[in-house]
Amino acid sequence: MPRSPDLSVRVLALLLVAACGLADARTSDRRQPMDIESGRSDCGLGANATCTLSGNVTITQGTLRIVAASAVVSQVGGAPSRTQLSGGVTLQQELDDGDHIQAVAANVDYDMRNEVMVMTGNVTINQQRGSLTGQRVVYNLKTGQVESGGDGNGRVRMRILPKPTADDGKGTP
Repeated sequence: MPRSPDLSVRVLALLLVAACGLADARTSDRRQPMDIESGRSDCGLGANATCTLSGNVTITQGTLRIVAASAVVSQVGGAPSRTQLSGGVTLQQELDDGDHIQAVAANVDYDMRNEVMVMTGNVTINQQRGSLTGQRVVYNLKTGQVESGGDGNGRVRMRILPKPTADDGKGTP
């Protein structure tokens, strides 16, 4: 059974979470309805069609919220093959442990055939236990490999905070 363009956006949303190292993303979100809003849509119905959403695209599903200026979902042979989000992409989600994640990038390009997602342009991923910034983050879903890089003289920056201990906040010297 061919997947609909809405499913590809859903897959992209879940993969954005995975790319940020969020295995603990709110699991109940996947069982919630997905709502997509935009100022305009132009969607083909054929097996090799493209669906373009523009004008403050907002995707919500449970605690997951994605905002972008535009989104393009391409199908080949009736199956989604690529999803591109652009114009200041933001992602926010609550995790099962109550923590929150926020990711920001100028663009997100998800190649569904090769299972590779690329976030580019001032990428920032923040979570309670740490952060990652760079100009480009590539996540290979097949291998689980995450690669990040700066641009020119830019650098990748990561901050990993120590895991809280039972003694934290008890005034122990």
